[in-house]
Amino acid sequence: MEYVNLGRSGLQVSPLCLGTMNFGPQTSEEDSFAIMDRALELGINFFDTANVYGWKMGEGITEQIIGRWFAQGGGRREKTVIATKLNGAMSEWPNDKKLSALNIRKACDASLKRLQTDYIDIYQAHHVDRDTPFEEFWEAMEILRQQGKIVYVGSSNFAGWHLAKAQETAAKRNFNGFISEQSHYNLLTRTVELEVLPACEDYGLGVIPWSPLAGGLLGGVLRKIDKGRSAADHMVVQLEKHRDKIEQYEKLCDELGEEPAYVALAWLLKQRAVTAPIIGPRTLEQLEGSLRTLEIELDEAALTRLDEIFPGHKTAPEDYAW
Repeated sequence: MEYVNLGRSGLQVSPLCLGTMNFGPQTSEEDSFAIMDRALELGINFFDTANVYGWKMGEGITEQIIGRWFAQGGGRREKTVIATKLNGAMSEWPNDKKLSALNIRKACDASLKRLQTDYIDIYQAHHVDRDTPFEEFWEAMEILRQQGKIVYVGSSNFAGWHLAKAQETAAKRNFNGFISEQSHYNLLTRTVELEVLPACEDYGLGVIPWSPLAGGLLGGVLRKIDKGRSAADHMVVQLEKHRDKIEQYEKLCDELGEEPAYVALAWLLKQRAVTAPIIGPRTLEQLEGSLRTLEIELDEAALTRLDEIFPGHKTAPEDYAW
């Protein structure tokens, strides 16, 4: 595994990030443990989670699973760069959500308890909170950093101007600000190319794309359906919307002799500011297969063809102004 720096920081992470959202709802605890163990064996040291994962309000099921895995010892915690997130409601009470100083303090302590660790490597704002000033947000994060409870801060689902405002506010406080931005980015969803990616590149944030396979549409969906394997109803609707592009895409992947999922991930690793796409394997087979991504070399002809199938964006305002 060749590790890379996350944004401008000195933190070294694997170029694939293990997403844990399936742990609990779709993947059993036993299988989750096996996937995390195998990830470390393969050199994947970067794991992403969130306090709301598990989708039972207030329970933090996925963080609890990771915490019990850490508790087994064997260097699991020490080898892992763990990133978790806050913002979503953890109860019906008004201050158990979003990014107030009060919720940041409470949510961090709760995540530390569930994860059975005394520090979080990257503490991420799951969404922007337009009701909380960035001055309040950064003061709360500074306190957590001083207390040794977090090491770095990251964002998720921020617009380009949110990132600029956040980073400028942090700079006035002589604080490092964000080192990463977790954005919805894949061949089908390229809006972040307008302003988010340029902002991340300028401020030195590493981009961590989520949903890199567009919910499975870029994972060989036509091949699966042709073999009689069913797809979720929502995916069938999206497939019909994008069928022409997906057909062209899977044909190109056949020409390249590569699986569609790995081509989609390899394409992301070629994009500006991207550090590590988030993979969400439900099985060991899916996890191990994802390593093929790091061996794929997409040449200019392949990259040009992908842009023809899935047109992207220039940097704003050139994209639309002149």
